[in-house]
Amino acid sequence: MRIPLYQVDAFSTKLFSGNPAAVCPLDEWLDDDVLQGIAAENNLSETAFFVAQNGGYELRWFTPVAEVDLCGHATLASAWVILNVLKPSQEAVSFDSRSGTLSVQRGENGLLVLDFPSKPASSKEAPKALIEGLGAEPVEVLAAERDYLVVFETEDDVRKLKPDFRRLRTIDRLGIIVTAPGLSSDFVSRFFSPALLDGFPEDPVTGSAHCTLIPFWAERLNRGDTWMDARQISARGGRLACQHLGDRVAIGGDAVLYLTGSIEL
Repeated sequence: MRIPLYQVDAFSTKLFSGNPAAVCPLDEWLDDDVLQGIAAENNLSETAFFVAQNGGYELRWFTPVAEVDLCGHATLASAWVILNVLKPSQEAVSFDSRSGTLSVQRGENGLLVLDFPSKPASSKEAPKALIEGLGAEPVEVLAAERDYLVVFETEDDVRKLKPDFRRLRTIDRLGIIVTAPGLSSDFVSRFFSPALLDGFPEDPVTGSAHCTLIPFWAERLNRGDTWMDARQISARGGRLACQHLGDRVAIGGDAVLYLTGSIEL
């Protein structure tokens, strides 16, 4: 069996930046252990698989160690493959996923715009392991259903963090979003998930984290539903266009193709 493979750098306009994702279109679903094996072999933070159904696609995401409920950059990468390679005449694509229906449409200036659920955070007392693991005292700590949202005063505070990932493995959320106002953007962030992203404890650019970042900064900056410019300041870095839409968020990004090939099973 031969399976097409695309590797796309998401949330970037140039190669070797943004967040790389593998994308595998399938004619039908394979066994879960095969999907997980492919993701482990690809050894990227996420591998996306999709199968055409009912005019759209069913979409699933796997890290090298587990399936996840929501992934932004691999959704963007999947949409890029469909709208630029498989169905270039289409203006939008719809995915059924473990997080409900997700859509991606062509936006202005070549952006692809993801329609994702809003996942706001509320104030929470910071666990000792969180503060010790980050190695710095934040201004504020909040928690959403999946992640902690940790707010710092300046972009430099976020940039210079050197987390103790072994300590952060003990916290009671999947990930830690650290954020601050940006110097050349509305806000910046980094994302740590040492338990899930085995071998990749810091994710280069995390679309799903912006489901929590967008409602927070829209309120904090009094931006309503106007577009905000966000940057994830990991080593690879990435840029996202963000809009708060009540119970949904819009996340816009570029993507660039790095690799095409096939998997032999």
